[in-house]
Amino acid sequence: MSANRRSPLFWVPTLYFAQGLPYFSVALIASLMLKSLGVPNEDIAHWTAYIGTAWIFKPLWSPFLELAPSKKLIVVSFQLIGGLCMGLVAISLHLPFWLAACVAMLALVAIASATHDIACDGLYIFSLTEKQQAQYAGWTGTFFNAGRFISLGGLVILAGILEKSQGIVPAWTIIFCILCATMIALGMYHSWALPPAPNARLEDHTVAGVARTLKDVIIEYFRKPGIWISILFIILFRAGEAQVQTIGPLFLRDAREVGGLGLTTAEVGTVYGTTGTIAFIIGSIAGGYFTSWLSLRRAILFLILAMNLPNLVFYYLSHALPTDLTMIGAALSLEMFGYGFGFVGVILYMMQVVAPGKYQTAHYAFSTGVMQLGFVLFKWISGDIQVALGYKNFFVWVLLAAIPVAVLSQFIPMTARQRSGAEADAQAATVA
Repeated sequence: MSANRRSPLFWVPTLYFAQGLPYFSVALIASLMLKSLGVPNEDIAHWTAYIGTAWIFKPLWSPFLELAPSKKLIVVSFQLIGGLCMGLVAISLHLPFWLAACVAMLALVAIASATHDIACDGLYIFSLTEKQQAQYAGWTGTFFNAGRFISLGGLVILAGILEKSQGIVPAWTIIFCILCATMIALGMYHSWALPPAPNARLEDHTVAGVARTLKDVIIEYFRKPGIWISILFIILFRAGEAQVQTIGPLFLRDAREVGGLGLTTAEVGTVYGTTGTIAFIIGSIAGGYFTSWLSLRRAILFLILAMNLPNLVFYYLSHALPTDLTMIGAALSLEMFGYGFGFVGVILYMMQVVAPGKYQTAHYAFSTGVMQLGFVLFKWISGDIQVALGYKNFFVWVLLAAIPVAVLSQFIPMTARQRSGAEADAQAATVA
């Protein structure tokens, strides 16, 4: 069977699993590893925020990937590169300057993952008809989040077990060796399974030509009516969530003497990676149906509240300090359900309000970069705020951080921000 005629079931699930696994390795596993290795909360927040900037800037180099012969080549190459970099993370843990080396290797994993994301989505769109894209859309989300399930529900639990039997450094060395082997295996499999997805021949197939197109994409993006208020809205949307997703797992790990819950690595993996991930997926599906039923304009405030009010769970946990793992897991499942339910709001806002226009796909990519910028900014400050306020007051601050976007949502338009044809023609005539 030729690659072009191979059923998408041969490659769509594994392709999006390969997209999710390195992302969650950087976003989630790395934080818990650094916590086990004794790195302070504020440093963990700073370093993981720096690493996350790869997803902010990926739209700037995405057009240059069109110069490659095919999307398949890029996908396979960066799966292999990402896997090798994960192997280097494992090696870096044994160096005298382990922290600097580990952060540097994780940054390379992030760059490879962000680049892979671009080609992965492009290959999916190019290789499938619109009907197939809709048919397999559920598979993409499910297997991307399978990366979260395997990362937190499998590998973190395994790391917790190995920490007790092998020691902390050997445990995390094994985990990143498993990640390395998995990504390399996926790359080798996809060298056979993926359709070729050749890149279109550009009119100006040069770096300079691509750079000129990129310049036009950027200019058109910032000429959209009301774009700056849209950017502010996207950045503020994740203000509370970014801080909770950074500090929440560290709070679960920290000792009770300093205000944490004192859970082991394996217990955090159990409550966050199993029931929490399932609740997130259910919430995401429910949020999509809810918004399609009510419309984005009428649903947006409910989505923001759904995403942020469940953070009361952490306020409760920080005061009650419960010991029952079942109760803790149920509370975190509520928080993760709300996170999944509400996150739909910012995705649809970017798709339906900001992206439409001449460069819809590129402008959606730019909007995701803006979203990641907001996530990184609030992630970066979260550690310092938590240290200054303590866990109890920090979770009050997180709730307050959601107020600006909730208020803003009631005043900004929820219709496509694109220039009229007359405006674009007049601008073109002026330039000419």
